[in-house]
Amino acid sequence: MVFTFLVAGWEGIAHDSRILSESFSNANAQFPLPPPDKYYLCDAAYANTRGFMAPYRNVRYWLGDFRRNRALTDKEKFNHGHAKLRNVIERAYGVLKARFPILKRMAPFSLLTQRNVTIACFALHNFIRKEGLSDELFDEYDQPNVRLQDGDEHVQDQGVEQEPRHGSSEDRDFMSQLRDKIAQELMQNNVL
Repeated sequence: MVFTFLVAGWEGIAHDSRILSESFSNANAQFPLPPPDKYYLCDAAYANTRGFMAPYRNVRYWLGDFRRNRALTDKEKFNHGHAKLRNVIERAYGVLKARFPILKRMAPFSLLTQRNVTIACFALHNFIRKEGLSDELFDEYDQPNVRLQDGDEHVQDQGVEQEPRHGSSEDRDFMSQLRDKIAQELMQNNVL
């Protein structure tokens, strides 16, 4: 539950996928792309393209939905597994927000101060985790079934496909085929 990349200094209304796209084009950002055979799990607001695996759109996704009814189709099984893995990301944000409530009350500060406070909070979060210090918040949020507050668990999907801002159509086709293959294997092997 550590953060590997941080872009601070954008206004809160900037869309995450726009910030990611800008990070790709900024040589100073040095975004750590995954190796060719790996990928980041991302939410539905991002393009499903090489290096970034998004869930299926307009298919059940929320972990709570699967507590009531098990996944029935290959796409639901994939989304359930995707949501369980992405839950680690949401729990990391849960720890960060619980530890540093100032992150929710930054409006009165200048953009420079907001950026510096954000960087400091993320650095301290990672330090505590990497050093293995005894920590009640990490202990609480290390539980996979922890209830997240304030809508921490989210998939930004309004049913409208975002125009992908990175990756070629070949890369998007590759990841769609890989996602379909994983979904079929989960269904055939009765996993999840």
